[in-house]
Amino acid sequence: MGRVTAAPARMRALLGSRELIVAPFVTDALQARLAAATGFSAVYMTGFGTAAARGYPDLGLLTMTEMVDAARTIAAAVEVPVIADADTGYGNAVNVSRTIHEYAAAGAAAVHIEDQSWPKRCGFLAGKEVVPVAAMVAKVRAANEARAGTDLVLIGRTDALQPLGWDDAERRARSYRDAGADLVFVDGILTEGDLDQYARRLADVPRVYNGALLPSADVAARGFAVQLHPGTMLSAFAHMRDVLAELKASGQIPGAFDPAVFADMLRVLGVPETLALAGKYAADE
Repeated sequence: MGRVTAAPARMRALLGSRELIVAPFVTDALQARLAAATGFSAVYMTGFGTAAARGYPDLGLLTMTEMVDAARTIAAAVEVPVIADADTGYGNAVNVSRTIHEYAAAGAAAVHIEDQSWPKRCGFLAGKEVVPVAAMVAKVRAANEARAGTDLVLIGRTDALQPLGWDDAERRARSYRDAGADLVFVDGILTEGDLDQYARRLADVPRVYNGALLPSADVAARGFAVQLHPGTMLSAFAHMRDVLAELKASGQIPGAFDPAVFADMLRVLGVPETLALAGKYAADE
């Protein structure tokens, strides 16, 4: 079984274990390799981070091709399943069908599509708007049919909580589940109270939580299937900002070149294995 077909099967096996899958945000292959080397069973290709890595805000400015290319690069770098952000599917139900084919071919193990109006925006920003339920249900149905013959995991996301409230968000999540989504995803959870509402209202449905309000053990205790954890991305940004400020202010970064850190980076990147492979074939050149 090739990596492209194996990853969704591994994702389904993880879901079948009924243990919380904690998938840290990653924006590139190096971060994904580091997460896998640390022991995480899955990673999340964040749309916010993918846009940020290209110098753009998460306001619908990246194309499907750019997002799929990012997913392909990350999926090729790791054995663990990659959960990928597919925004709104980049059009109507027909566009969603192609989007699903492209993400599956890129090696994504799971994708989520959302019900925001285009241009979409980060799920934690105010001012979001959502499409009619029927329009999103058609997209989920199209995605479900497009993934036929694969194990790709389909996640139906709603952003209705902030503009419309809990009753509408719950109704939409259940509609997307009925249309074929394996998991539902209510985004924009800003308080512990909302997290508890989410767990209670949709207790009978496999759920994704995007956030870091509570330790993962507490998220697991609330019955969530997947936690997408943004803390890695935000911490990496804060650390880079701070060390750049230190370099600018003092002209140096204390302990910047730690041989042990450099050696670990080489290990994570697979340098020893690559050099061994080069040596294996050197005699034949």
